Amino acid sequence: MSFPTRTNAIDFDSARLQRHGFVPTYSSAQPLDYEQLQRQLGLQLQTSLEADKILSIFFNQVQQLIPLDALRYKHLGTDLRLELGERARHNASYCMTHEGEQMGEVSFQRERRFGEQELTQLESLLTHLLYPLRNALLYRNASLSALRDPLTGAGNRIAMEQSLTREVEIARRQQQPLSVLMLDIDHFKVINDTHGHATGDAVLRAVTDAVKDRLRNIDQVFRFGGEEFLIVLTNTGRESAALVGERLRNAALKLSYPVNDQTVELTVSLGCSTLLPGESCDSMLRRADTALYAAKRQGRNRLEMAG
Repeated sequence: MSFPTRTNAIDFDSARLQRHGFVPTYSSAQPLDYEQLQRQLGLQLQTSLEADKILSIFFNQVQQLIPLDALRYKHLGTDLRLELGERARHNASYCMTHEGEQMGEVSFQRERRFGEQELTQLESLLTHLLYPLRNALLYRNASLSALRDPLTGAGNRIAMEQSLTREVEIARRQQQPLSVLMLDIDHFKVINDTHGHATGDAVLRAVTDAVKDRLRNIDQVFRFGGEEFLIVLTNTGRESAALVGERLRNAALKLSYPVNDQTVELTVSLGCSTLLPGESCDSMLRRADTALYAAKRQGRNRLEMAG
């Protein structure tokens, strides 16, 4: 049996009224600690500029009043996705906006249906997320701008070095595999020279989007330089990384651009390496780069694995 999903839109402009005391009046059945919970939220949500921490605080605090199994949040503008708790069959979702600005979608899940009073309470409590979440998103966006390639939206070299160092440390500590893919767009200079840099830029963006769409949330994409990209595959061994590489190669084959009655067809070459015991980040990157150039020497549009 399927159950309907409740989806709502919340405009946080009305939150100003509630913050100044214009709140709904609840029946006498209202739990006595509701006002105390509101005060706690008002204080605790101001303690961080990290969106994931703020949402975690909100989730844990609200459960004191309304039983919840899970909270899901996504904000496409900053590529933020967060999942807390265990998924359940009943869902209440809210698309949040403030003065026309999209502030993401939050959903609450649990195994039994939400009552109308509980939904009214959730909607009222959500107004306390207004300023803390907005500040956190602004902070996140500013942080990402410093670590993001402005053309493609992929991570830049600074972000790559920080992330790869961290991922290698985690892989060693947790004894998990780690793999990287070095991807290069074949004959990219010809595309630029023949069709112009605007078309070349569009190709770079399209390839980045195609790669992101075919990776897990925990995987990361970085612009290594020019038309080269590095994909970091967390907890992924050699064979699984090869399958991912082939999936990305085939995805590039499906991309094409009509320019001046001509079709720009794309292929990519890839090199893959998996972290060896005691290996450094630089060594793993060199092996992936060597494998990439082997793929290009052997005719392009192929994946080669590092030895």
